[in-house]
This record gives sequence, structure tokens and C-alpha cells, in this order.
Amino acid sequence: MQEVKYLYRGIWLPLVTPFRNNEVDHVALRRLVAHYRCSGLAGLVVCGSTGEAAALDEAEQLAVLDTVLAEAGELPVMMGLAGNNLEHVLSRLDRIGERPLAGILAPAPYYIRPSQEGLKAYFRELADRSRAPLVLYDIPYRTGVTLSAETLLSLANHGNIRGIKDCGGNAETTQALIADGRLAVLAGEDHQLLATLCMGGQGAIVASAHIRPDLFSALWSAVAEQRLSVACQLFHFLMPMIRLMFAEPNPGPVKTLLARHGLLSDELRLPMTSASTALAEQLAMTCAALDSVHANAL
Repeated sequence: MQEVKYLYRGIWLPLVTPFRNNEVDHVALRRLVAHYRCSGLAGLVVCGSTGEAAALDEAEQLAVLDTVLAEAGELPVMMGLAGNNLEHVLSRLDRIGERPLAGILAPAPYYIRPSQEGLKAYFRELADRSRAPLVLYDIPYRTGVTLSAETLLSLANHGNIRGIKDCGGNAETTQALIADGRLAVLAGEDHQLLATLCMGGQGAIVASAHIRPDLFSALWSAVAEQRLSVACQLFHFLMPMIRLMFAEPNPGPVKTLLARHGLLSDELRLPMTSASTALAEQLAMTCAALDSVHANAL
């Protein structure tokens, strides 16, 4: 079994799902994957919250996954899997598992707010069934329940649970998981990227890396090579854009910027909406300032 420290290193992109006339735009999706395939990213995450997975039915999710896999080449692909009916989730997991995946990104069951013991049992069921390694997704403001440090450390005993996308917002838990070393800790909150990497986190899954993925990858490399002054410079260059990316609900701002670059149509499925005109203008100005930043010159 591959060591955790090598399994999920680097910057992973939670890919948006392009739409046109309320249908998945597979032409734009292939264009996006080709755009990011040689950008320095470590991998792609399909059908996460940034990919509007909740607005896609199962057939659409599988079709999106197949399109990404066909275009990704050697770039690893992780698939999101969410739900609160265990049998339905396991059935979908079986179908997803027929594809060559680097991992399954799974949050806690949303809405029902199970106990910590229930969470442990749920994730162990998924890990037992999954052909690909399981990456836990701790995001309490979406699911309504927090995975405690004790729960996470207990789940780390499972041989097929290999990482965590950390959006829990608890620095003590993050530090404890990194110090324990059994799970690859990936920053899931974009503004916590530098702090998590400097504590020893293996990487990140961050939506703002849709824009200037080269700078995000350079930041990761700078930390890995202990060039912390460079990493700090890059992070401070990126933070104004990161703040604006989450000034309105994700992925509205991301799609607005990608549409400005001609990569997709600025279209989301309700109740998600495009970025406001005012925010779009701020984003355009902020990203234009980033155009002059070249990581190899730092």
C-alpha cells in the first residue's frame, strides 16, 4: 500500500461542471480538463460541491466522471460521493468503483446529524465496500455535523481510509491529524492553505486554484522545499483573489471568471446563481493584477 505522504500530495482542483441550456456541456468539460491537465496540479476532484453535484442526477454524475477520465490522461481523478441513504450511497459507490479512480471523497451524511458512533459506522461501511481509497470530507457547515478528532483518529485505523479534506475549522484537530500521520491532510478552506501546508499537511483541494493553478502549485512546492518566504509571497499575492472567490456562493464567482476566459458558459443550476456584476468586475481587476506574477521569478 502506497504511503500516505505520497498518496495525495499537492494541489487538487475540485472541478466545476459546465452547463449550456441547463444540460451538462461535455465539450466545455473536455476543454477544461485539457486546460488543467498540464498546469502543475496533482489531480482533479469530480462532482464535489464546487461541481454542483447536488444538482446532478446519478446518470449525469457518471457521464461527467467518464468525460473527465477520458480527457485526464495520467492526471489522477477523485470522485465525490454524498448522500444520507446508506443503501443508495453504496449502490452508487459500486458503479463509481468500476472506473479507475485515485479516491472517493465522502462527506458525512447531510441533514440527519448522526452521532459520532453512527459516523464511524457509516464511513467504515463505505471504506469496506470501496475499491478506491476513501478520503473523508469534514465540512460541518454543509452537513450539519462535525467529525471529532477522536472519530477521525479512530477511522484512520481503517486500511482503506487514507485522507481528509479538512474544512472543519479546528486548528487543534488539524494539527493532531498531521502529527498522527496516518491520514493525508488536505486543506479544504482556501484561506487556510498556507497554514495547513506549513503545519505539515500534504496538500489541498481548493476551488480558487481554477485561476492561476501554476501559482498554487508553486506555493505548494515552495513549502515542500522549505522556501517559506516565497510561499508567503505567493499566498499574499493570491489572497485578494481568494477572498473575492468566496464573497458570493461558490462556484458562481469561479464560473464567472472561467467564462471571461472563454472556457465555459457562465451558467449554474438554480438555486445557485452567477456572480453579481459588481463582484465580477472586482474579480476581473484582481485577477488582472495576478497576470504579472511569475512564480519562477520569486
